[in-house]
Amino acid sequence: MDLQKLLHEDMQKAFSQYPTIWGLKRPDKNIDHRRVPNLRTYFKRRGYSVGVSQNPEDYLPGDIVTCKVGGNRPHIMIVSDKKTAAGVPLVIHNIGRGAKEESRLFSFPITGHYQIKAE
Repeated sequence: MDLQKLLHEDMQKAFSQYPTIWGLKRPDKNIDHRRVPNLRTYFKRRGYSVGVSQNPEDYLPGDIVTCKVGGNRPHIMIVSDKKTAAGVPLVIHNIGRGAKEESRLFSFPITGHYQIKAE
C-alpha cells in the first residue's frame, strides 16, 4: 500500500473534504501523508474507522490509532503484536526520539482507531 500516493490521489479528488489547517490551495504530495489530520480523513473516507474504546482487546496488531499528545498535538501509532503482562497491546510510534515500541496505547486521549482492509 503506497499511502503517500493513495492519499494524494484522494486529496486531488476531494480536496474540500480534507482539513484546511495549513491554508493550502491544493494538495502537496510531499507532506500531506505525514499530517495526522489528513490521514484521519483518508482512513474515514476509505471506511477503515472502527470504534474507539478503552478495551485492550479491541486493538489488533496492525491497527492504527490516532491521539492527542502535549495537549492538542495530533499523533499516530501502530498497534504491535506484543502485549504487556496485563494484556494491553504495545504501540509503535515516534514521539521525537525515534521509532519505539512502548506500552503507551492508553497514555494519550485517543481520537481515532482504524483497521486497514486489504484491497
